[in-house]
Amino acid sequence: MVNELKAEFNLSCLLKATGLPRSVYYYHRKMLAVVGSDAGLKAQIQDIYHQHKGRYGYRRITLALRSAGTLINHKRVQRLMNELGLKSKVRPKRYRSYKGHVGRIAPNLVNREFVANRPNQKWVTDVTEFKVGDKKVYLSPIIDLFNREVVSYEVRQSVKLSLVTDMLKSATDKLKSHEKPIVHSDQGWQYQNRQYQNQLREKGLIQSMSRKGNCLDNAVAESFFGILKTEMFHNNVFRNADDLIEKIKEYIDYYNNERIKQKLKGLSPIEYRNQALLAA
Repeated sequence: MVNELKAEFNLSCLLKATGLPRSVYYYHRKMLAVVGSDAGLKAQIQDIYHQHKGRYGYRRITLALRSAGTLINHKRVQRLMNELGLKSKVRPKRYRSYKGHVGRIAPNLVNREFVANRPNQKWVTDVTEFKVGDKKVYLSPIIDLFNREVVSYEVRQSVKLSLVTDMLKSATDKLKSHEKPIVHSDQGWQYQNRQYQNQLREKGLIQSMSRKGNCLDNAVAESFFGILKTEMFHNNVFRNADDLIEKIKEYIDYYNNERIKQKLKGLSPIEYRNQALLAA
């Protein structure tokens, strides 16, 4: 009431007439301003949350807001998301993909140093399995440790050797003549196969393998599978295996081009790579 009348009457007189202390009046004015700004932020947060299908938590939404020019603290975003009842999807426990016979084919050259200072310096790869009804779908990606980009992948209903060899050919066809990345995997049977190893040698690439029973030796690939299954697969319904395959392809395109990462300064993998190439 005081706020509405102060355009016509002296504020001091209004406060005296209503018995409202000046400090209380200004406190409530400030709170009204905060509520108003929160309403706009909540709308922005909801737009970002639903645009990414609930895949973003408060940290990633904070980065998205800052990229759009809104300077905001992550704690405020967390509070507003709690008020809105918005939560990112929770990642389940790690899925154990199929492993082949244990062998001694290649040393562990990566040794859990999952960083690279340029594109195509270190790659990691693995195979994971999905199940839809009585059908199985297998995904084999190669991930660049420089920016966590999925360089190439194959997704099929068969776990034959070609799942991995075709993926490797697609990845190596993109390399420049001077690029010779280390290619790291677990000790799965595909990576012990001579045809796969010959492909590496023909391109001058160096093979690296995790130690026996050490899933953390290939943690980046495991982490990617965990993110993908949390954000795209679990709690979703697919008509059949072909539908799932299409959704995996759509998600990998989204992951590479749109999904921002904190470790990449709030950029997507491809944005980060392009920025690095421009700066070089």
